[in-house]
Amino acid sequence: MAGRFAPRPAVTRTTTRGGEVAVPAPRAAARATGGQQRRYVPPGPLDLGLVLGPLRRGPADPTFRTTPDGSVWRATRTPAGPGTLRVAVRDGAVDAEAWGPGAEWLLEQLPALLGDADDPDAFAPRHRLVAATHRRRPGLRLTRSGLVMESLIPSVLEQKVTTDEAYRAWRLLVRKYGEPAPGPCPERMCVMPKPRAWALVPSWEWHRAGVDNKRASTILRAVRVARRLEEAAAMEPEAAMARLELIPGIGPWTSAETVQRSNGAPDAVTVGDLHLPGIVGYALAGDRDADDAAMLELLEPYAGQRHRAARLILLSGRVPARRQPKMPRHDISVL
Repeated sequence: MAGRFAPRPAVTRTTTRGGEVAVPAPRAAARATGGQQRRYVPPGPLDLGLVLGPLRRGPADPTFRTTPDGSVWRATRTPAGPGTLRVAVRDGAVDAEAWGPGAEWLLEQLPALLGDADDPDAFAPRHRLVAATHRRRPGLRLTRSGLVMESLIPSVLEQKVTTDEAYRAWRLLVRKYGEPAPGPCPERMCVMPKPRAWALVPSWEWHRAGVDNKRASTILRAVRVARRLEEAAAMEPEAAMARLELIPGIGPWTSAETVQRSNGAPDAVTVGDLHLPGIVGYALAGDRDADDAAMLELLEPYAGQRHRAARLILLSGRVPARRQPKMPRHDISVL
């Protein structure tokens, strides 16, 4: 069942001592500034944090912000150009506003971004823990951004390093080589760099961001064929992963992490992860030493929905106690 998707008049915003108020804006001005609006009624419960959270790369991600009023802001590079999207749930409906050359594209893709193409009813819990989490999280839907590079590049940065190191690299590189996000963004937001801008990042700037030559080289190979990789967003997840893995340096872990976000792939389970097999093994079988093979065997009853099952297991909070130190940081920027 698809949600309803209807246009709303554009507005401008005027700040007063008492706060911010909405004022109707002329249509011509709206077209000039890109302040377009839409209202979308989802087909069921929707939790913005759960749906859009996977697109955020750390609390200081310059492409993603949340505000105290519950709004989520996203700055991204669309096929039509840079754009900023603000979404908020109000009385069961989603109010969205977008700015920039990519505004229209972002609003057209809004239902898919919010999991409209996802089918949570196809999921049948097979374990008590999974069933309990499934009941507690009715607003979980799998996002489909329709954009490959914005998920591929940070996933490459996350290869074989701590998440803090990867988030730092993404933050530094996007702020330095990206561009200011269009619209009245909260705080400082940026759109990720164009493929050519990534290609022109000097070797010493990769080094300052803590990115080793292997990961930098993988990103450089990917941006050279960015257009072909972006086509993967319209493919079936298996075919999309196969296309991504044609790039040296991109393996099953990175391709799965990408298509989970770009294609909304419910079965793209992440293999090769340092922690996930142990978490899944512990949650479903009490086996904290499970490897990829054991994890896949445990998730076999969820074939077709293994990524959703893994998300629910992670959301359950049932994780084994840490028995060893965290992965050590390897900050090459200070070498």
